[in-house]
Amino acid sequence: MESILSEIETVGIVPVIKIDDPLKAVPLARALFQGGMTCVEITFRTTAAAEAIKRISQAVPEIAVGAGTVLSVENAQSALEAGARFAVAPGCNPRVVSWCQEHGLPFIPGVNTPTAIELALEKGITHFKFFPAEASGGVAMLQALSGPFPGVRFMPTGGISLENIPSYAKCSNVFALGGSWMVNQDLIDKEDWDEIRRRSLQAVTAMQGFSLAHLGINCKDTDEAKETSAFFSLLGFVPKDGEKSIFNGTAIEVMKSPFLGSMGHIALSCWNVERSLAWLKRHGFSALMETARYDKGQLSVVYLDREIGGFACHLVRSR
Repeated sequence: MESILSEIETVGIVPVIKIDDPLKAVPLARALFQGGMTCVEITFRTTAAAEAIKRISQAVPEIAVGAGTVLSVENAQSALEAGARFAVAPGCNPRVVSWCQEHGLPFIPGVNTPTAIELALEKGITHFKFFPAEASGGVAMLQALSGPFPGVRFMPTGGISLENIPSYAKCSNVFALGGSWMVNQDLIDKEDWDEIRRRSLQAVTAMQGFSLAHLGINCKDTDEAKETSAFFSLLGFVPKDGEKSIFNGTAIEVMKSPFLGSMGHIALSCWNVERSLAWLKRHGFSALMETARYDKGQLSVVYLDREIGGFACHLVRSR
């Protein structure tokens, strides 16, 4: 269970797909993967679901394919036999939960009330689909649930869009988001794989929450650092002297001796460092783990192995 949950959290977005023609399953999955998706949920809302899951699991092993709308033991059994690596439901059927646990099929049940969460916790479940997310109070409800249920994680689904990704992704108890806007029925019917690929890339990028944290400037010594800092002070960036650097405001760090990067470093803020590393790895970047720092067990800072324009780059987890 932990392995597939980790995979889902790493990408952060799970496309929720209703498919009528299993022949379209493989090209659809390939378009999603090319757009950065590594997990998909094929819903049991059509008779083609099991066959679509089977085709994707065999032809596109890079995709972790799961079954959605698993409302019965029969659905769960069909999903497992077809090769599904996980199952998701809008509710929490005790019979389905028990069957999935007995047969080793990771199951993410749907909840939207404290009572439903408590009943599922009795079964040892800690990861849930929060459904329907927007209609159930959205971000405000998730924040309210984080107090009494600190160990519970959610995958909001229902009303999620490119526009509201940031507000959900910032929630500490959200491990992923489920949505269908990048794979709506019209695009699948038209076999518009290019548009699905484009929307997938948009979604995966939006899930990172990249922003500029600060710019680091390398100086040869303390005297040069003070002279450099003085210029930014003239512009209103208030200096704060430290042991190894001077911060002018929060945007500029002036190093008192050469540090990583030929010219300096760029700090990029993101919501989840592990997720952003996984995304960047697909584009040829790796982490310099000897530079990694952790905060409360979470990776909070790490440098990348390549310079950009003479600057080293590091990721920092948003607070």
